[in-house]
Amino acid sequence: MFSGYDRMAEVIVVTGTATEVGKTWVTAHVLRRLSESGVPVTVRKPVQSFDIAGGPTDADVLAGALGIEPHQVCPLHRWYELPMAPPMAAEALGLPPLALPDLVAEMALPELGLALVEGVGGPRSPLTDDADTVDLAEALDARLVVLVADAGLGSINATVLSLAALERWETIVFVNRFEPGNDLHERNVRWLREAEGLDPITHIGQLATKISHLTHKEGVSRR
Repeated sequence: MFSGYDRMAEVIVVTGTATEVGKTWVTAHVLRRLSESGVPVTVRKPVQSFDIAGGPTDADVLAGALGIEPHQVCPLHRWYELPMAPPMAAEALGLPPLALPDLVAEMALPELGLALVEGVGGPRSPLTDDADTVDLAEALDARLVVLVADAGLGSINATVLSLAALERWETIVFVNRFEPGNDLHERNVRWLREAEGLDPITHIGQLATKISHLTHKEGVSRR
């Protein structure tokens, strides 16, 4: 763990099995559920890269879930206006290299409650020149990891491979975009349960409840 960082908040790192699986949507909805149930919660995205023509950024969406300013979620100097991995975007824009200790030091997490920290892409997608989301979870001494997977084709392989990178943490698998009655979706979830021995969640409310219960056992206080 990065020794220069001291905090008491319980950190939950959110990652995906790939880009575009909906982890920001999931994180935002979980934030709302937790906040509405009285759990003190904040959110951070230490760095983001994006297409300037692509609508709201991840920081905008996450900030909107709690009614805070986007720069509180991600510092403005960590917004990179190119849709590629942040260290690649920084290089392409002629900006300084990214280092994990710098991102961690800038987060300014609270001393109490929960802090959801969203990475970029999948667990091994480059976050900085020297780290990925696995390294981020280690640096923050994460209490939990939420792995967001897509419900469709490729879900099983992507989920299993991602979990191998996250074996050090208790990880909740959330299957996003699950449609009850969709034969493929239901078979994928059943395979994850029966063949892989996992306990995937498909409903946001259940995910928020599980996060709240797991972390509350460790002493997270409510307002």
